[in-house]
Amino acid sequence: MRPPSLQTQSVSDAFNQQGWEHEIIEGREVINTAFDAHHTRVQVFAQVFTQLNALSIVGETAMPMDEIKIPYLLELLHRANKQMNLGGLEYDLDRQRVVFRITNIFEREKFDADIISTMTHCTIAEVDRITPYCSMIQQTADDLIDDLNIERLLLREDLIPPVPGDEDLI
Repeated sequence: MRPPSLQTQSVSDAFNQQGWEHEIIEGREVINTAFDAHHTRVQVFAQVFTQLNALSIVGETAMPMDEIKIPYLLELLHRANKQMNLGGLEYDLDRQRVVFRITNIFEREKFDADIISTMTHCTIAEVDRITPYCSMIQQTADDLIDDLNIERLLLREDLIPPVPGDEDLI
């Protein structure tokens, strides 16, 4: 097997700087790791596109959903995406996983470690932030699902995980 590209190695180096355990998938320009967030475990993949000098960070978590509730989940993700500036949420219907994806194109082959770390933190935070809202849909009884107002559900701030460091401000 050929060694990882300079781009992939720079992502690995950035993860090492943060102390994040990870593995480079042999024969691919992909790094795999996982994080325990506030609400869920987030599986993270960092995929390098060498020809574009681009990096996509993808975070996902399992979210099995009854077929009757999938339209509500999709509406939730759509409404959440309208509020985002970077990245986007998706639902993988085949694997029943909530996914967040963010991509950046870099100027140099050696990617900036701060940008990689920020992209990874953002990915983990967005998956963790949306998880309790998805769980509310998942746990709503089938006979009450039509009464669920997704727009109002997204206004619930009690479901948002605390921001690290904000505890000191209270």
